[in-house]
Amino acid sequence: MPVRRTPPRRSAGPGEHRAALVWGIVAITALYLLVNVAYLRGLGLAGMAESKTVAADLMARAAGVGSAWVVSALIVIAAATSVNAAVFTGARTAYALGQDFRPLAFLGRWHRRAGTPVNALMVQGALALTLVLLGGFMREGFETMVEFTAPVFWLFFLLTGVSLLVLRRREPEVVRPFTVPLYPITPLVFCATCAYLLYASLAYSGTGSIVGVAVVAAGALVLGLMGRALVIPPDIDGGD
Repeated sequence: MPVRRTPPRRSAGPGEHRAALVWGIVAITALYLLVNVAYLRGLGLAGMAESKTVAADLMARAAGVGSAWVVSALIVIAAATSVNAAVFTGARTAYALGQDFRPLAFLGRWHRRAGTPVNALMVQGALALTLVLLGGFMREGFETMVEFTAPVFWLFFLLTGVSLLVLRRREPEVVRPFTVPLYPITPLVFCATCAYLLYASLAYSGTGSIVGVAVVAAGALVLGLMGRALVIPPDIDGGD
C-alpha cells in the first residue's frame, strides 16, 4: 500500500510577513479607535473621566448589570494572559542582564532541568509582590501603580524610536528585512508623540510617576557604577 507523504509547508516570504505585520497593526488600531468611539458615545467625556471601570459601566448602561460582570470577567482573563507573557519575557530579560553585568551574575544562571532562569523568576516575583503590597497600603493603589509605570513605559518607547534613528545613521549598510514607510517622518512623529505622552504622564500624574522616574534614574546610576563585564555563568543546581 503506498504511503502518502505530506507535502512540505511553504515558508512565508518577507513580503508576506510584512503584509501580516502591517494589516495586524491596522486592525488593532481600528479596534482601539472603535472601542474609544463607543466609550465616548455611550458615556460621554464626563462619564469616561468619572468612571473607574469604563468598559463595565458602558455595558451596564447598554445591556444591564449582568453584562458588566461578563465584561469584567473577560478583562480578568485577558489580564491573566498578559501576566503570563510578562513573566515569561521579564525573567529572560533579567537573565540577559545577569549575563552582561558581573555584579548581577546570579540572575544569569539557567536551570537546565526546569528549562528556565529560576533566579531571575524569583527576583521578578519578589519585586512584583513588593509593588502589590505597596499598592495595597495606598488609598488609590491601582492608580498609583499606573502612575508609577506610565513614564517608564513612554520613556522606553521614546528610546526605541530614537535607537531606530541612531542605528540607521550609524549602520546604513546593514540589510534590514523591514523598511520604515516615509522614513524619517514616521519615526520622528512617533518620537514626538512618545515625548508628549511622557511629559503628560509626569505633569498630570501624582507622586507615583516621580517614584517611577527616581527608580529608573537610580538604576541608570548603579548601572554606570558597575561597569559592563561580559560573563557566562554556569548552570545552577538541577542540571543534567
